[in-house]
Amino acid sequence: MSSKSRKYSSQIVDGVERAPSRAMLYPVGFKKEDFSKPQIGIASTWSMVTPCNMHINKLAEEASNGANSGGGKGIIFNTITISDGISMGSEGMKYSLVSREVIADSIETVAGCQGFDGIVAIGGCDKNMPGCIIGLARLNRPSIFVYGGTILPGKNHTDIVSVFEAVGKFANKTIDAIELENIEKTAIPGAGSCGGMYTANTMASAIEALGMSLPNSSAQNAISADKNSDCMRAGMAIMDLLDKDIKPSDIMTLKAFENAITLIITLGGSTNAVLHLIAMASAIGVDLRLDDFTRIGAKVPVLADLKPSGKYMMSELVAIGGTLPLMKMLLDAGLLHGDCLTVTGKTMAENLKNVQPYADSQNIIRSLDNPIKPDSHLCILRGNLATDGAVAKITGKEGLKFQGVAKCFGREEDALSAVLNDEIKLGDVIVIRYEGPAGGPGMREMLAPTSAVMGKGLGDKVALITDGRFSGGTHGFVVGHITPEAFKGGVLAVVEDGDEIVIDAKNNILELLVEQKIINQRLSKWQQPKPNYTKGVLAKFAKLAKSASEGATTD
Repeated sequence: MSSKSRKYSSQIVDGVERAPSRAMLYPVGFKKEDFSKPQIGIASTWSMVTPCNMHINKLAEEASNGANSGGGKGIIFNTITISDGISMGSEGMKYSLVSREVIADSIETVAGCQGFDGIVAIGGCDKNMPGCIIGLARLNRPSIFVYGGTILPGKNHTDIVSVFEAVGKFANKTIDAIELENIEKTAIPGAGSCGGMYTANTMASAIEALGMSLPNSSAQNAISADKNSDCMRAGMAIMDLLDKDIKPSDIMTLKAFENAITLIITLGGSTNAVLHLIAMASAIGVDLRLDDFTRIGAKVPVLADLKPSGKYMMSELVAIGGTLPLMKMLLDAGLLHGDCLTVTGKTMAENLKNVQPYADSQNIIRSLDNPIKPDSHLCILRGNLATDGAVAKITGKEGLKFQGVAKCFGREEDALSAVLNDEIKLGDVIVIRYEGPAGGPGMREMLAPTSAVMGKGLGDKVALITDGRFSGGTHGFVVGHITPEAFKGGVLAVVEDGDEIVIDAKNNILELLVEQKIINQRLSKWQQPKPNYTKGVLAKFAKLAKSASEGATTD
């Protein structure tokens, strides 16, 4: 192993003057010979606060063993995780997006302080993944990301979204309390990230297509021999990246981000991918913009029949071969850049060279000539309500255009209450504002009200727009990430009950059908509300975060 491979750790442990540093490392398991090895930080997001991450401590040990077997010295350290699924619909959800920044900061802080030469980061829940990648990008040292893996389906093919929608069904009196409790008790069978093509599986797939994970890392069950092997191989692969001095900046190029966007479109992925990919690109110095999603989406179809809008779960995609046959299909069709470098040290095309196609009998991934939707479901909308852009997730199953009357709410809880109490009627456009990066603060996800809408049977009869976000589990006629946000004086702030709003996914328009003169009058009288938080991490985020159209980054 070359001295270049120890560029950072040598500054910490080499020489007589570093004896105190070495003395501190003997008690944590170092032997004398370890000081001459590259140090590999294993960033573990293990925590018992959520099933998404409850198994990652064992995966971190596998990755550390892999690094050790390859001639390095693995050192496991922790960063935080929170649970979207548990905090959803509560004040606690305001910490969700904030946690992405905390995770990135903590990985950068530990690796920078300790002088790690390379990093393997293992993430499970939604914000772990972009948080890890942002941290790795800032450090720009040889790095690999490992996905903790997907959960298995619950009883009767249920998952966490089934529980959220069951709340709406209970309110609609289509199920009783016993049925609700049965779903609640059996929908989450064990470890792993939420089972549909929600944000966790979306971001894992995106990161693999980006080239920062080993092939098929995104399509493995959390509790499986394949996932253990994935971690071991990642620990070994980092040593090869060190030897070749391959860094995230060599991998995370604009073309690589285009590959990530292409794959998540075909999979019907989460709107959160737009926010996170822009943030990840910013961290590595790539100029990725909202309009790039429109440009790529015009030629890339939706092919996967996966939840939330489809039928199948990620574990069922795993069973037929995962994402690699899909990526090979896209490469052969000229929709992926095959020359992009990956963490294998090989190009995307080289990684996919010998991948076999899906069996003809599978029904999860459609062919390119028989798509679910011929272009992207991720629609970037603009208009007087979103001059800087908004993100809609429209598969076409709910139609491509919705025009209705506004029913406005200043916080998510009020909107949820209105849905459950039958105050939302056919043709309403639910407007939830002051939930943006600064206004919330923290840009909460609106899974509770959108699931309640579905449970009430209103999925194709009402729309919902917000300056907040949506969970990857959301489906229906929904628009989020509206910028400028209401708290910053965006037009969303002055929408009134009864105003007509049009959402046009075919022409990418989000428009308030009110004369500009009247809008200007309303804005002239508008006053910014007092911030919800003036101290602590939420206040810091509100002060530092850029707009959603710029990834809501704090860096």
